[in-house]
Amino acid sequence: MKKIMLILLAVFMLAACKKESKKSKETSTLTEQDSLAPINDQVMESAVIYEANIRQYSPEGTFDAFTKDIPQLKELGVKIIWVMPIYPISMKNRKATGDLSVEDIEDPEERKKYLGSYYAIADYSAVNKEYGTEEDFQELVDTAHENGIYVILDWVANHTGWDHEWITEHPEYYTQNEKGEIVDPLNPETGESWGWTDVADLNYDNKELWSAMKGEMKYWVENHDIDGFRADVAGEVPTEFWEQIVKEIEETKPVFMLAESEDKDLFEEAFDMGYNWEGHHIMNDIAQGKKTAKDWDAYMKKIDTTYQEDDFLMNFVTNHDENSWNGTVKERMGDASETFLALTYTIPGMPLIYSGQEYDLHKRLKFFEKDTIPHTKGKVWPIMEKLGQLKNENAALQGGKNAATYEALKNSAEEKILSFKRQKDGEEVIFIANLTDKPVKFRLEAQGEFTDYMSGDALTLKKDQEREFDAWEYEILINK
Repeated sequence: MKKIMLILLAVFMLAACKKESKKSKETSTLTEQDSLAPINDQVMESAVIYEANIRQYSPEGTFDAFTKDIPQLKELGVKIIWVMPIYPISMKNRKATGDLSVEDIEDPEERKKYLGSYYAIADYSAVNKEYGTEEDFQELVDTAHENGIYVILDWVANHTGWDHEWITEHPEYYTQNEKGEIVDPLNPETGESWGWTDVADLNYDNKELWSAMKGEMKYWVENHDIDGFRADVAGEVPTEFWEQIVKEIEETKPVFMLAESEDKDLFEEAFDMGYNWEGHHIMNDIAQGKKTAKDWDAYMKKIDTTYQEDDFLMNFVTNHDENSWNGTVKERMGDASETFLALTYTIPGMPLIYSGQEYDLHKRLKFFEKDTIPHTKGKVWPIMEKLGQLKNENAALQGGKNAATYEALKNSAEEKILSFKRQKDGEEVIFIANLTDKPVKFRLEAQGEFTDYMSGDALTLKKDQEREFDAWEYEILINK
């Protein structure tokens, strides 16, 4: 009897071990499935990118206040969050306004309200205590990853703030004048200051600087699992540096690289995406009556021959510079705002949302002081939600390295009406817009059965059919 009991006990224990082993294996598999795979070309095809201004995003201006809203960004189709600089800001030569530094202000209480430029960095491997701790930042990254969203950091490789330890420990890293004095960044064509007096210009003729800067960038990938960088004034730093650092970082993990530039040479090996600055300025000019739909068509033909097939650009109606220095979307684009927002989602490339844009931001955010974006969902949020869903799900709007085709469609009012077709994998999207402030009648060389995506209505396009669009009216048509 005792022998039988021992046998039964052994069988029970073996079964329990097998059950535990199976449970552990299932848990391991679940963890692998839940972790976010490294960023890849397919993600870029259908992504919306969000620029997070931590300081101005909330009344608190903290990582935590932004992190709690990350799940909502999925509703807008966001797949990449670009976080503006999170590092400590130098006090020396700190900007108070465009022309004055804090040293020019005598009242100590008045000085306190000037927080300086995000881009005057005192320490590349620390976080600004005003935003929280490194642990708080890690929670931001982890929350984004849990929601299927990648995080890239704004990186300022061209210059540092005047409090950075390199100023005293490695003055040889910096550009110096004939007297051996470190200088702020200079215009290479004129030799005159850009006016960025709150920062000191780094000198990439010194290869020791390259190693130091690479180490700082690797820190965030290796210790905080970030997914890439947005490179401030990327063209002012040697392309070879960017190519080297990307190659070294990708020994750890694949990364997404965004250049604040439209220089096509940067895309060869270093960067995935650049800024569509020229396209943005043309949009502003059309909205203000200075250019026409025909100018946009000419621009699309130009970039088709300028860039390689796998190069792509970030499309935007606003960003932190445009908002603070050149005006809100409404100031620059007026009644054309929604039309050009829709255009940024439907042309090749990746659309950008800047903090507050989704909440109908109608003010210029202060650049050197604390400010706060609105948080009431108004007209723009549901529009972005629909556009983001279409961008994420419709192959005809893929805009990365394997983008859907773009074909201009002829119409009878080409100075006023913009019309084009995107196609891929059997999907088709047609965009039609009146790019003037007056009603326009026209005929379009397209026919078939479609759905008006924004309204959900069925629409039949007939050959030689005359149509009339109101001022700035647009349609996004998808094939049934």
